[in-house]
Amino acid sequence: MINLTKIGIIVGSLRKNSFSKQIADNVVSLLPAGYEAEFVEIGNLPLFNQDYEGDLGTPAEYTSFRNTIKALDAVLFVTPEYNRSIPAALKNALDVASRPYGESVWSGKPAAIISQSPGALAGFGSNHHLRQVLTFLNMPVVQQPEAYIGSVHELLDENGKLNGETTQFLQSFVNEFDHLIKKYQ
Repeated sequence: MINLTKIGIIVGSLRKNSFSKQIADNVVSLLPAGYEAEFVEIGNLPLFNQDYEGDLGTPAEYTSFRNTIKALDAVLFVTPEYNRSIPAALKNALDVASRPYGESVWSGKPAAIISQSPGALAGFGSNHHLRQVLTFLNMPVVQQPEAYIGSVHELLDENGKLNGETTQFLQSFVNEFDHLIKKYQ
């Protein structure tokens, strides 16, 4: 039996058919042999409340999400930028799986970030805010190339496929992610 490296794909946008989801779909097809991608749902998580770890009891969604993250070898985040930062649903997911304190399931998992925006700044703010959080969570992150996808609406065709130049760039990004993952296996 072949051991596949399991990559969790976390899409920061909850919108059906979001630009982030379309980019993530394209990136999955660029993964080398030996990888298995799993899209990880974050929209069903109740807002983090530390009381859930005490008097209120841990929600089943938290336990399921934490177990899913535990089973991953690496995580790819594909996110838009909301108000120069990461979407609330993404921050909530990061918080949920980092608790209870001292039991973070993120620690040590290689990560990669792709930010996107219809605007020219390409999610620069969200990319860097997410990097800051992942550093605290002890997740090594692909440093170069940085993946900012600006004017995303002009790069996707009617079937959600990226143009050739963007696909080539993302292939080089995936190759670096592959190298990072192999360092930590």
